[in-house]
Amino acid sequence: MTQTDIEQAELGSATKDGGKRSLWGALLTNGLYQSITETLFKTQRRQFVLLASFPLFWVFFAHLGPIVEMFWISFLDSYPPTAGQEPQFTFQNWAAFFNEQIFIIPYFRTLAFATVLTFSTLVITYPVAYFLAKHVSRKNQLLLLLLLLIPFWVGEIVRTYAIMILLGNNGAVNLILKWLGLIERPIPFMYTSFSLGMGIIYLTALYMLLPLYSALEKIPRNYLEAGADLGAGAWTRFRRITLPLSREGIASGCTLVFLISTGYYATPVLLGGPSTTVFAETIAGFFHVAGDQWPTGAAFSAIMLITTLAIAGIFLKLMGRDGKGMMQ
Repeated sequence: MTQTDIEQAELGSATKDGGKRSLWGALLTNGLYQSITETLFKTQRRQFVLLASFPLFWVFFAHLGPIVEMFWISFLDSYPPTAGQEPQFTFQNWAAFFNEQIFIIPYFRTLAFATVLTFSTLVITYPVAYFLAKHVSRKNQLLLLLLLLIPFWVGEIVRTYAIMILLGNNGAVNLILKWLGLIERPIPFMYTSFSLGMGIIYLTALYMLLPLYSALEKIPRNYLEAGADLGAGAWTRFRRITLPLSREGIASGCTLVFLISTGYYATPVLLGGPSTTVFAETIAGFFHVAGDQWPTGAAFSAIMLITTLAIAGIFLKLMGRDGKGMMQ
């Protein structure tokens, strides 16, 4: 049905009652309106451009715009601008990262933390996703997924405080260990790599679980049945069938968790200690002081953004290249 047919149908419905024409019916017969709509919707390409214009505007100006602005600020010698002083173009903000070891240590620590925690999250959530996809009936899958989603309806700070309560000296973990007679005094879990890792894994588990569940749920059961009929054991079926066919979920989940882990700020501040300072805390320090430190913070943010995107891109490339080989 063309746009003209739609307009004629709407016009007919608008003039059914006693020949009275509504404002909408009068608009449909207006020559200017008809010429404009015909111009805008004449081809599918024009329809697509019209529909995609607002989403593209939102992506470029609400998401990419601040990033472009951050890169621009990173090359200025001072920001925010002051009256009577024109900011000068400089590379000193980027060079500061390489000149001081105090900045490089939290940078590599953040990347190492994110890598280890991404792998840990994958190992923890993969069995859960597999159980939901292959051992739970379809009518109960939605219910269990909803139960897993409920904790993520609250903010990052609230969930981080929940971890603090859980791991505190008088928290549930220490109380249970003491009740079982395994310890006599509380174990200092807080403000360590363990507390920070547990907090980030808890916060990012859903971003790993959902892609894995989606990929595993699509694997036909008859593939596994055929493998069993051919004499393949449980481990062989997992290694040769399930794991290769779920690689897209693994790639998506690992990428999301890695990128999110490198950007957390509040959780490392609340759960970490002096030995677990991450790069986001270093960057925040430049924005918490007055003066001309914002360009340095912007440069460090740009360095971390470029690094994480490069690592994620290499990882996705390797997963796509090696994916077919995984089934050999």
